[in-house]
Amino acid sequence: MKKKIAFLTLGAALIAGPVLAAPAGGPRTMGDADGNGVLTRAEAQAHAARMFAKLDANGDGKLDAADRAAARAAMQAKMFERLDANKDGSISKAEWDQRAAERQAKRGERKEKRAAAAGEAREGPRAMRGHHGKRGGHGMRGGMMMKADTNGDKAISRAEFETAALARFDRLDANKDGQVTAEERKAQREAKRAEWQAKRNAAPAPATN
Repeated sequence: MKKKIAFLTLGAALIAGPVLAAPAGGPRTMGDADGNGVLTRAEAQAHAARMFAKLDANGDGKLDAADRAAARAAMQAKMFERLDANKDGSISKAEWDQRAAERQAKRGERKEKRAAAAGEAREGPRAMRGHHGKRGGHGMRGGMMMKADTNGDKAISRAEFETAALARFDRLDANKDGQVTAEERKAQREAKRAEWQAKRNAAPAPATN
């Protein structure tokens, strides 16, 4: 399970390589160096290179089990630091309970925000998360990483990483002008939403006793 999670973490980073243009007024797009809301192919490649360098913990030019182990260790250290509120090198029951209470409060806030949303704006994203966050998301990320490892050596080189990131960029560059706009990003989201909705509608109803 730990290996699977680490593999999916790298998959998420690969997906983040060519992050696309956000809608007008939204947060700045990762990789959009000039901040104009449009991601060019060159910006996507540069961003993928930076992501690879960040993930390549030992600097050996490939992403493999050693990098995944380093990522797990860093994540565990970060989590310990968050839990160790008084920084005494140990986690007391009070600190554990405090963290649990904070998580519960955040879950409550998220639940209230979802409840405040209305109609399609609420139901659509929730349905999408159900597929992407469980089966769809894991399959997509794991599948993308396996495709990136084109020579099957259980490691991803910088060239493989950038090639996979640029392939995703090219798929989303609808008019093939070398840039992805907010409009193209919106069209891609709507197409995905329609695809998942069609799959849901086509799924057979559960049998009842």
